[in-house]
Amino acid sequence: MKKRFENKAKTRRTEIAAQHNAGGAEARLSPQRRFVREISRNRYLYLLAIPILAFYIVFMYVPMFGVVIAFKDYNIAGGILSSPLVGLKYFKEFFTGIYFTRILKNTFIISFLDILWGFPLPIIFAILLNEVRIKWFKKTIQTVTYLPHFISMVVICGMITDFFSTNGVVTRLIAKLGGQNMNYLSSPEWFRSIFVGTNVWQTFGWNSIIYLAALTGVDSQLYEAAAIDGAGRLRQTWHVTLPGILPTIMIMLILRLGQVLSVGYEKIILLYSPATYDVADVISSYVYRMGLQGARYSYSAAVGLFQSVINVIMLVVANRLSAKFSESSLF
Repeated sequence: MKKRFENKAKTRRTEIAAQHNAGGAEARLSPQRRFVREISRNRYLYLLAIPILAFYIVFMYVPMFGVVIAFKDYNIAGGILSSPLVGLKYFKEFFTGIYFTRILKNTFIISFLDILWGFPLPIIFAILLNEVRIKWFKKTIQTVTYLPHFISMVVICGMITDFFSTNGVVTRLIAKLGGQNMNYLSSPEWFRSIFVGTNVWQTFGWNSIIYLAALTGVDSQLYEAAAIDGAGRLRQTWHVTLPGILPTIMIMLILRLGQVLSVGYEKIILLYSPATYDVADVISSYVYRMGLQGARYSYSAAVGLFQSVINVIMLVVANRLSAKFSESSLF
C-alpha cells in the first residue's frame, strides 16, 4: 500500500514538472511563435468566431467610413470622395437651428424617464421572482413577462394606437373611472407617459433575465449567516442580495447611460404625429426625417455624429464615476 502511494506521488510530481517545463518552454518562445501555437491549438474555436467578426467588420466598422459625409456637401452623383468639403457647416446649422433645443430636451426627458422607471423595475422583478418557490407559477410569470419582447414593434404600436384611441379599450376604461374620453396618444400631455409606460411593459421582463442570472451567483451561505443573525427576508435582500448583484447593476447602468441619447426612432415615428412633435420629436426621429424623408444626408449624418459623441462622453463619465465609487467598471 505504501509503495503504491509513493508511486502515485512520484507520477504526480513528474506531471507537475512536465507542465512546469512546458510552461517555461512556452514563455521562451517569441510572441509570433506563441501566437501561431495559440491559433493552431484552438483553431476550431477561432473558426467559429470568424462569422461574428465578419458581421461586425462588414456591418459595424466598414460603414463608419461614411461618417465623413457630415463634413462634406454630399451628393449621390459625386459620391463620398468627390463631394466638396464644407467643414463644420452642418454642425453649426444644427446647433443654431430652431429645432435644436426642442429635440435635445425631448430626448433627454424621455431617456431620463425611461431610466427612472425602466431601469429599477427589472431588478425588483428579478428579486421578487427569485423568491417564488412554486416552479410552474414562476415559469408562467416569466413566459408572460418575456412575451412582449418578441412581439413586432409594428404590432406593439398598432395595439397602443388602438387601445388609446377615442374608442379604445384603455380610453373607455379611463372614461368609466371619471377621466376624459379622448385620443390620449394625440395629446402632448400624455404622449411621454404612454411611450415610457408601454416601453417599460415591453422590456422589463426580458431585461430581468441578466439579474436572475446574477442572483444565482450569490453565495447561499451568506443568506444562512444572515438568517442566523436574525435578518428577515427584507434585510437579507438589502444586505446580501443587492450587494451581491451590485456589480451587474452598475455595468448595466453604465451601458444604459451610454445610450442616453439613443431613443429608438422606430417606436417614436410609429406613434407620434404633428400634434405631438413638440414633446415627442427626438434626435433619432429628426435624423430619420431629415435624412430619409428630406434627403439631407450630410446634415442628418452631422446630427447622428453629434448624438454618438455625446453617448460616448456619457459612457466614459459614467464608467469613471462607477469605478471611483463602486469599484465596478467596463474598462
